[in-house]
Amino acid sequence: MKFFVSILAIALLSYICGVYFPWWMIAAAGFVVTLILPQKPTLAFLSGFTAVFLLWLVLALLINAANGGILAARVGALLGIGNSPVLLGVISSIIGGLVGGMGALSAGYLRQPKRGH
Repeated sequence: MKFFVSILAIALLSYICGVYFPWWMIAAAGFVVTLILPQKPTLAFLSGFTAVFLLWLVLALLINAANGGILAARVGALLGIGNSPVLLGVISSIIGGLVGGMGALSAGYLRQPKRGH
């Protein structure tokens, strides 16, 4: 249950941060949510990755639909992937998901109990 709440919270905070701050604040969103809702590092990374991946994929497809596919066609031509808005959305979503996941993973390791000494 905490996993799904974490996904929703990271996605919501990432969207809000994306409106007002630079794109890389998605890492801070994942970090903050994982500090508030602590998880094991593996689950923290998965929740951060999943939240940002799905958010960016939906936003990329909505933006593409809003501008008639012109942006995806031009960026796809620059990247050499052709006129595939879904592939472009997946590529950008993987990058965003990795950034969100790493932010959440950092908090997951920070909240882990100390071992050894």
